[in-house]
Amino acid sequence: MDFTGIVIGAATFLTIGAFHPLVIKAEYHLGKRCWWLFLVLGLGCIAGSLFCGGVWSIVLGVVGFSSLWGIHELLHQHGRVEKGWFPKGPGHRED
Repeated sequence: MDFTGIVIGAATFLTIGAFHPLVIKAEYHLGKRCWWLFLVLGLGCIAGSLFCGGVWSIVLGVVGFSSLWGIHELLHQHGRVEKGWFPKGPGHRED
């Protein structure tokens, strides 16, 4: 039996599940100006995936691209806060 697919599926599920609240918390505490943190994490993970093999390469790629997608979601979250759908945090300012 090969559990590689299950491991990758679980890692993808957990990564996406972790980034959802992470983006919300980041926007609340730091505002949308923290987008570069997601960029550095994403590019770092993608670069790291090039230098390891197997499942780790795939997991790092998933985390990297999820982080890059987090930038998109961070900007949308800022808009949702502006609309009043989420509370403004101490990091929220008129960037």
